[in-house]
Amino acid sequence: MLTDLLHILPWALLAAVATAAVELGVLYLLRRRSATANIAALVSIPILAVLLFVVSVSGFMYTPMLAFAATACALIAVVVIPVAVYLGRRIALGAMEAEKQRAAERAAEASRRQLVAWVSHDLRTPLAGIRAMSEALEDSVVVDPDEIADYARRISAETARLSTMVDDLFELSRINAGALRLTLGPVSTEELVAQAMEAAAPAAGQRGVRLAASAEPGWPVVNGSDRELIRVLANLLVNAIRHTPSDGTVEVLAGQQSDHAWLAVQDACGGIDPDDLPRVFDVAFRGAAARSPETGSAAGGAGLGLAIARGLVEAHGGRISVHNEGPGCRFEVQLPLAAAA
Repeated sequence: MLTDLLHILPWALLAAVATAAVELGVLYLLRRRSATANIAALVSIPILAVLLFVVSVSGFMYTPMLAFAATACALIAVVVIPVAVYLGRRIALGAMEAEKQRAAERAAEASRRQLVAWVSHDLRTPLAGIRAMSEALEDSVVVDPDEIADYARRISAETARLSTMVDDLFELSRINAGALRLTLGPVSTEELVAQAMEAAAPAAGQRGVRLAASAEPGWPVVNGSDRELIRVLANLLVNAIRHTPSDGTVEVLAGQQSDHAWLAVQDACGGIDPDDLPRVFDVAFRGAAARSPETGSAAGGAGLGLAIARGLVEAHGGRISVHNEGPGCRFEVQLPLAAAA
């Protein structure tokens, strides 16, 4: 038996080296294919190599040992190859999920860096104005009572702007951290629209923009938190008013379908560049290349309103979208109906 083993050993080593070479070649050819194909090749090639080695050792003659070896290899292949294909798919799906998570983390990190850059710039501007005006008042550079009152009003306005930005940042951080807690209940969309339009009326009046509201066929009742939903509508209205020219109209529409209610804000901004539509709800996005020029105090903003609106809508289990329609663009919010919830 020792003599037979010594006789077979060189051929076995040669077969092992040949099998490894074939596997490397096949893996090189399959380098652009899926992990499933690579693992299937890694498993099936050794089984075929063993079968060919047994056939060659038997002198290509049918023997009971050859039949036993062929049967064993076939059974092993029937069991192992499907398992290898399954594992390959699991590995491929895991790799895809890991890559998706890495891409999401990179996008989130880029968004955070962009947010820091935008907010630092937006904070610096009003702070510089407040500092300059307060120093002028402190050094008695301004002594006329009317000018002092004007400086006081401007300082108050800049302080209110800073406060709004800080509130937006706090709200966005709560949404992104998953710390937002909603108290859900039946909410009339008519009341939501009325309160949001009341809050947006001063900005609309300042810019000469008309506000209108209608529902078809009636105002639906949704399942949500009134405070957060008013914030969503208010942000959409402020954005629409900011980009609608004077004498334009911003309209709030409402309706319902079989499984959800919808609220839409239609403006007259002139439309959004199709390339920018997917980025409208990104943090700090303020692209306005395709819109009417922004003027007045309403033009400012940290670019957080639409991002906050999306976060609040998604926290309600709804969806928000935007598309160009008519003289401007239409922001539409879909929310679950109170009865369905």
